[in-house]
Amino acid sequence: MKTHVAATGLLLRTQRITLGYALTVLGALALVAALIGVLSVCLGSTKIGIAQLFGHGESARIAHDVLFNLRLPRTLAAFAVGGLLGLAGALMQVLLRNPLADPYILGTSGGAGVGALTVLLLFGSSVWMSVGAGLGALGAIALVFALARGDGSWTQARLLLTGVAVAAFCGALTSLLLSLAPDGILRGMIFWLLGDLSGADWHAAAIVLLLALLCLLPFARDLNVLALGPQQAHSLGVNVPRVRAAIYLGTAFAVAVSVTTAGMIGFIGLLVPHSLRLLFGNDQRLLLPASALGGGIVLMLADLLSRILIAPQQLPVGVVTAALGAPFFLLLLQRGGR
Repeated sequence: MKTHVAATGLLLRTQRITLGYALTVLGALALVAALIGVLSVCLGSTKIGIAQLFGHGESARIAHDVLFNLRLPRTLAAFAVGGLLGLAGALMQVLLRNPLADPYILGTSGGAGVGALTVLLLFGSSVWMSVGAGLGALGAIALVFALARGDGSWTQARLLLTGVAVAAFCGALTSLLLSLAPDGILRGMIFWLLGDLSGADWHAAAIVLLLALLCLLPFARDLNVLALGPQQAHSLGVNVPRVRAAIYLGTAFAVAVSVTTAGMIGFIGLLVPHSLRLLFGNDQRLLLPASALGGGIVLMLADLLSRILIAPQQLPVGVVTAALGAPFFLLLLQRGGR
């Protein structure tokens, strides 16, 4: 009876998210994303003036190349990859019912990185890196849940600790693969692992982000009920195995594409969904697209900082996201302890 009352209360709270409110929130996030995107395209280590852009000759050609062939594709890639990571983090937090869940912390990103590097070393080509990353991400998720079951049941704390252990194991495998890598590709592999958006192709990440949202939004109501727990969700008619399979596949695919596009970028999936949940509530109909927009905003901002902090040199964008996300993670741990 108490479970039914709690579930009914949750459903009533989710119904308060009206279409107008959702469009207002998403419109505001889209406006912020557009502003950050314009700043990312306009600012960088090379200063470009309006007169230079609309002028003639060699300087105008250089300005056009920098803006539209270098910065704009990089900005779009940052938005798409950040959106995938934010969406994956929101899904993991619903599945585990834990605000500390994140593809990076739980080893999913590490598994994708191990799979991508293994394919790169074995075949010497980046063509099949997406396949390797996808298999690695799925393998990491399956390993976390298999090890966390223990005596046949699992708790959120056990899953989180198991994920941390799997992430450490993936880190050890990554170090092994780097030690076996030829010198010719070692530097590129290290920079890619730290997060690299230079030369990233944004098309695949953008298409996958759009498809993921279109495929997952129909499950948003079921995700709201799943947040109560699998048993309660099953008693309310939710097909829990189907929803879990959608989360597994959606998370693995999103992480795989993000890793192959931009390397290992952490804490986006932790920082963005949890912050948006505190601001706008836990209705997945709003939280999923908002997490995609918020992830794009954060990664575009991190990429901009990586290009201007020590210009003309560039920092790996994963270093910037870690510097932003690690204090936030510690703050969550401290609040959870209290």
